[in-house]
Amino acid sequence: MAQTPVMKWDFETIKNGQAIELSTGIADDIEGNFEEAAGVDGKGLRLDGFTTRVIREAEDTTRLGNEFTIEAWVSLGEYPLNWCPLITTESDEVKGYRLLIGPYGQVSFETAINEQWISCTSANETMPLRKWMHIAAVYTAEKEMTLYVNGEALCTVAIKGSLTYPKKINCIIGMVAAPRRPSDTIRTWGTMPDFYGLDGIIDEIMVFDKARTAEQIKIAFSNCTANSPDIPVRRLPTIEQHPDHFGAFYTKLKYYDGWDNLWPVDEDPDVVVCFDNNPCKLVFWRGVRYGPCWVSENENWMTDQSLETWGTGANDIEGCFEHMQDRHCRFSHVRIIENNDARAVVHWRYAPVSSHGSTWLPDPKTGWECWVDEYYYIYPDGSAVRKVSWNKGTTGRALQLQESLPVTQPGQRNEDLLEKDYVHVADYEYNTTAVSVDLRQQPADWPGNYTVQQFNFKSQNKPYICFEPENRMSVRWIDGGYNHFPVNQARCDGRWTKTFDRPSHISSSPCSKPVIHEHGSRLSWNALYGMNTMEMSELIGFGRSWAYPAELSTGPEFVSNGYDRSQRCYPLENTSGKAAKAEINLGGSKESPVLNPAFSIKNWHAAGARILVNGKVHDNYRAGINRKLEGNDLVVFVDIHELVPVNITILPTTTSNESTSTPQ
Repeated sequence: MAQTPVMKWDFETIKNGQAIELSTGIADDIEGNFEEAAGVDGKGLRLDGFTTRVIREAEDTTRLGNEFTIEAWVSLGEYPLNWCPLITTESDEVKGYRLLIGPYGQVSFETAINEQWISCTSANETMPLRKWMHIAAVYTAEKEMTLYVNGEALCTVAIKGSLTYPKKINCIIGMVAAPRRPSDTIRTWGTMPDFYGLDGIIDEIMVFDKARTAEQIKIAFSNCTANSPDIPVRRLPTIEQHPDHFGAFYTKLKYYDGWDNLWPVDEDPDVVVCFDNNPCKLVFWRGVRYGPCWVSENENWMTDQSLETWGTGANDIEGCFEHMQDRHCRFSHVRIIENNDARAVVHWRYAPVSSHGSTWLPDPKTGWECWVDEYYYIYPDGSAVRKVSWNKGTTGRALQLQESLPVTQPGQRNEDLLEKDYVHVADYEYNTTAVSVDLRQQPADWPGNYTVQQFNFKSQNKPYICFEPENRMSVRWIDGGYNHFPVNQARCDGRWTKTFDRPSHISSSPCSKPVIHEHGSRLSWNALYGMNTMEMSELIGFGRSWAYPAELSTGPEFVSNGYDRSQRCYPLENTSGKAAKAEINLGGSKESPVLNPAFSIKNWHAAGARILVNGKVHDNYRAGINRKLEGNDLVVFVDIHELVPVNITILPTTTSNESTSTPQ
């Protein structure tokens, strides 16, 4: 009963990017990024799911006859985007054979008989992640096809006829033979076919020119005692060492090697903002196309939608145009504009892109299309104002400006991230409503004029947004979510999450229509974002301090430009031409709380600043100098919580910020 395979890849010998196939001694090319890894017996081959495949040239491929058997060991890191061959020799989907793994962990053995595929397929979740699995397929012409997993026959299909073999077709291991669309997409016209492959480790791939018996296959499985495969559980990037002080930092975030190796970037492509009295981070990472993400103390992620637009009616031919589709960040980048003890400013610039790689409404004369600038004014208390601006006339009629997007880790389900009442919303009059994932419990009289939202994460720190008065907010719950974003490299503008093998985003909303401001040729909107431990009533008061700021008055040597919501600060200018103290009065009240106010003073003419509050030394503040071509400007962040009028004196110093406080 002993049989010798006519093709066997054990991956013990890999030289110059080629694997030596034992039966013939032929060296087969390994394309893309790959690594040697521990297999079930000696070495195996690690595939990245994006670029890796093994090619056996057509002239070297053994032609099989009226019976054959394929056996292989495989362990997956995540499921393929759609049905993907472990090994295939196929032509035009009417000739050949293939042994595949599906997007839900299925296995299928397919042969082309009478110019149509006959399938022998397992149930979903047959292939668990990060576990060695033995797969076998047996074909006998005019009789049957049988699929085995871990020595057990899962499916047998009777066949009439024999397999039609292709001519001059390569044998491919680990990747689709031609570009294919991912499964479970929302819009066919918003989806493009692509190459994709298996993500994991393969070993001991053997092809016999005989039909092996069920007993032989069971023995082949039982005789191997494989260790756990070297495929760690995946997590979105973490900060290994906290800097222990507030600021924005250039860095290079790591996800896992197979994904990281795709990116042709050098050092410092990403930006992370850390806080010294708050364990949360604000992350601008390539994997989210640089859309900023708030990350809690237990690594729960929250992001937001970019400006999104789309064609209407007959003009909707490419699906959505948004930052999500810019999977290579060709049109999206981030940079640090300001970084001092009192404030960090990060600029995110992008062009909405379709899955086809097109930009939105390019001008036929100039070539300029829709571009968006987003500025994040970030303060030590774990808050940031988001200012979004774009040119008039560049967005078209269909437009979505904001959509809250919780992000799940690989393996994390929606209920692991969110409580049943997943979001609380409120207005600035302290009217609060809880919104449930159970649609039967959602309010029937939704007024739509809410201005505050806080997501009920299963974390100590929870993400929030405060909008300007007259904001309009809508809400919905779509169970399951989508995993075409983040991280995913598939070119599609929507893919339903059917398994939790990869990061996903929950399309739970709320969505807001914020107040639009007009400045010359530019349009913009603002909102206050953050992540902290505030209760909803505290958060509403904090939002009021930004939405209804206390009025400011100052002395004759300083000019006030009012309150700037887009920066969450009071801009001032020193007109004396020299260093001078700034006397500032804030008309605090219950309606206009004074909560951690910030001031930016142009032409400060000094190296630093000290603070007095109501005539007394106040140590809880941050001061930073921005050195510009036009002169030095001062930014001051003051940690105070008052519901009454307050006097703040900012004194120039000859040294930089002397405060060592930690704002609450």
